[in-house]
Amino acid sequence: MPLIERIAKFSSAHRFLSHIIFWLATTIVFFNRYDVGEYNDFNNILVRHTFYILFTIIASYFLAYIIIPRLITAKNYYPIAAYFFLGSYIICVCARIVVVHILEPIIRTPPFGQESVLEIIIDVPTLITHYFPLTFSAAWIFAFIKLIKEQYIVQQHKLSLEKERAETELKTLKAQLNPHFLFNTLNNIYSLSLVNSPVTSKSIAGLSEILDHVLYRCNGMYVPLSAEITLIENYIELEKLRYGGRLEVNFTHVIDHDTNIAPLILLSLVENAFKHGAGEDIGHPVINIDLKLSGNRFRFMVSNGFMPGRQKEEDRIGINNITKQLQLLYPKQYDLSITTHDDIFVVLLHINLKNNISKEQNSYESKMSFS
Repeated sequence: MPLIERIAKFSSAHRFLSHIIFWLATTIVFFNRYDVGEYNDFNNILVRHTFYILFTIIASYFLAYIIIPRLITAKNYYPIAAYFFLGSYIICVCARIVVVHILEPIIRTPPFGQESVLEIIIDVPTLITHYFPLTFSAAWIFAFIKLIKEQYIVQQHKLSLEKERAETELKTLKAQLNPHFLFNTLNNIYSLSLVNSPVTSKSIAGLSEILDHVLYRCNGMYVPLSAEITLIENYIELEKLRYGGRLEVNFTHVIDHDTNIAPLILLSLVENAFKHGAGEDIGHPVINIDLKLSGNRFRFMVSNGFMPGRQKEEDRIGINNITKQLQLLYPKQYDLSITTHDDIFVVLLHINLKNNISKEQNSYESKMSFS
């Protein structure tokens, strides 16, 4: 934990104690800042220093809790400047009156001359050159520390709110994504049940395995890439039960180690390819899926044939949700391109997974083809 974060947390949890510690430290540090040649008695020095510290405390809280907060939020700075000069003048006048008429009679041996209250009030040069620097020297340090602490707390609170907002938005997108996938898969099984297909029960078992992954293993922000590959394989097998021999699916994957990746994004791209590549009945549909991971560089390509003019705007809900999730999980670390050429729809996804590499470097390579 950074030092400033520890200090901020301690100060917030022990507000009064942190102020006591600061002023004790200030008292020690500035103990010898005055010309004490005339008052060489330690007790006199201690009394004098205590008086100055008390007025330094008053000046510090005046600056930190009255002037600076108004200065930060004010639209017109002239009234704030007037408050500052007036308040500083009053504090310096009071400090000098206390020193001349209370402190000096305690530490000095009479007779000695004293200025009247009126002379103190109108002696502005002495107030500016002597009492203002003396009274406000530590006040600027106090105000600066308080300002830094508050800005740090505000920044951390802002980051926390942004994180909560991103997590909430991500959960919302997943909530939209899962029913979308489930709806299409149940439609497939429903189609099989209408014709009393013998593979209906097998389809339900396959869907059960997929839902087990979706519902119980995808609660985190990331899952192992190997689990997503298995999920895609199960999904392909499920779709093969529906389309039979007229559907050709080529799925190849080559990865040099296992890593973590956002769940269901790859499956959504595959599901979208089946919906438009096989579900639109374009004869002998072919879907090609290629997955590669080399070091931190991840590449995922899905291509499928489609019938021009059949795609609708609402059909892009899966792609739109995927794009939003990628923006939240991989900001400036991904590239998603969608192209069409000769009635072939191609989705190409690149992700830099440098922040999500698993510690377990299990190297393996496998290739699979379904036809």
